[in-house]
Amino acid sequence: MILYNITINVASDIEEDFIQWMKSTHIPEVMATGIFTEHKFLRLLHESEDGSTNYAIQYFTHSLDHMQEYENKYAASLRAKTQERYKDKALAFRTLLEIL
Repeated sequence: MILYNITINVASDIEEDFIQWMKSTHIPEVMATGIFTEHKFLRLLHESEDGSTNYAIQYFTHSLDHMQEYENKYAASLRAKTQERYKDKALAFRTLLEIL
């Protein structure tokens, strides 16, 4: 099993919109690709100096082949939508992990 984790630093002035948009639009679009079997949407519990908040969205898939298919077919357009909507107010860091 493969875990695709995206950690996003979100500016406080867009936080409510970001949460709503992720739940109602972005995560459903990612799940609609059929690549991932489940997801989790989490808030990191720590305080930042600038008032921003970090969120993690975790997607689970069966194989690296599935992950490669996601990268090749869907990732660029889905990332572009987030970038266009939030610009530098939502900065992402992506990690790919193998569940042992």
